[in-house]
Amino acid sequence: MPHAPANPFDPRRDVRPPAIALMGPTASGKTALAVRWVERFGLEIVSVDSALVYRGLDIGSAKPDAALLARAPHRLIDIREPHEPYSAAEFAGDALAAMREIRAAGRVPLLVGGTGLYFRALLRGLSEMPAADPATRAQIAEEAAQRGWAALHAELAQVDPVAAARIAPGDPQRIQRALEVHRLSGRPISQWQAETVRTPFPFRVLKLVAMPAERAVLHARIEVRFDAMLEAGFLDEVRPLAADPRLHRDLPALRAVGYRQALEHLAGETDAAQFRARAIHATRQLAKRQITWLRGEHDARGFDPERDAGEADRAVAQFLGLRRNGSGP
Repeated sequence: MPHAPANPFDPRRDVRPPAIALMGPTASGKTALAVRWVERFGLEIVSVDSALVYRGLDIGSAKPDAALLARAPHRLIDIREPHEPYSAAEFAGDALAAMREIRAAGRVPLLVGGTGLYFRALLRGLSEMPAADPATRAQIAEEAAQRGWAALHAELAQVDPVAAARIAPGDPQRIQRALEVHRLSGRPISQWQAETVRTPFPFRVLKLVAMPAERAVLHARIEVRFDAMLEAGFLDEVRPLAADPRLHRDLPALRAVGYRQALEHLAGETDAAQFRARAIHATRQLAKRQITWLRGEHDARGFDPERDAGEADRAVAQFLGLRRNGSGP
């Protein structure tokens, strides 16, 4: 029996250039670890964070400051104004282009963040479904203003129960996109997604997940970090956003965790204590969703960033050592 042709993506003979993905829930310590790896291993960071792409969302998004960026430049931060939506498909194209530039410069890309949709779009690809249509989106947004997003979610459940089961009633961006695709094509978005043809990613990727072993530790970090944001002037950062006539609360930028709660507070809908409690709760809920997604990344290696940082360092060194010893260019 003749031998099957060699698989170029067999990990034992994988000739694709290397990249590292450092994933983790919010406040898990990814940035500090990534900066250390940049300085130790000569990597270059590509941000995988849906809030960091927006200019002016600095304190509340925990965006790296100028001193840290001088030590470890990040690609794909501050590339959009808050009123300019930025899709996962756009991110995937921009991130892959950045990775190729990093590779051409002789360095290894380090993908860092916790936005699962961005990671999926980049590493697995997106469906070849209809592109965004401003007129259709505007119509759906107008209907939402009149009827509410819960009613539109119920409509989605009628035309695409599979998508509706995956999309929360309080997720207007995904509800809007699912209805938009159905109205433009007459086909459910879940059907488009099921028919997507995946092509091999042009980099071989070491996936590492920074995850505190104890959930209480992560919750404490979230609370401490949010209080530090308040001390640093988070509400002063949000005030000009609230006054900008181009912005409204359903824009992706202003749905970022913390910003929605800050806008409610500045509008007089909550007092200071309620604002703090709601923002911390929303951040914990975000972390919970991120952890659920990360548990589905079966090809990723998890570690506690405080307890197992040395183990993660060794994993990166081994991965890059294999490259240097000839298993890749």
